[in-house]
Amino acid sequence: MKIKTLVCNCKGLDPFRYADTNTLAFEIESDLDVTYAAMHPQLCARGGLELLEDVLKSAEDDSDTFVMVCACDGETQRKLFRKALRNTEFDENHFVPVDIRNATNDGILDRIRQRLVELADPGKQLQ
Repeated sequence: MKIKTLVCNCKGLDPFRYADTNTLAFEIESDLDVTYAAMHPQLCARGGLELLEDVLKSAEDDSDTFVMVCACDGETQRKLFRKALRNTEFDENHFVPVDIRNATNDGILDRIRQRLVELADPGKQLQ
């Protein structure tokens, strides 16, 4: 399983104030089993959507790749990124939203770690 991780800091709005976005992508790559982590200031803006589409297109033909987006809540992500997902042939079941609002870097790493456990074994919960 390959995990491509995109992190949004939502222009530094209040719910994202606890994260140190200068070190977060490095910490994700260093501490977790992901292919890479990339930070963007606003994934739902034009440049962020282009980046997301590029990442999704790069993984269209790879059934082993998941794209994890760490940003706002999952339902909001699915609405904001619906067009980007439709514009590609990426398997929407491999789109993994992670809500990182109101979390420190350690909290974000824990949330990502939990999702990785769930992806590896859908019936298992992190203890």
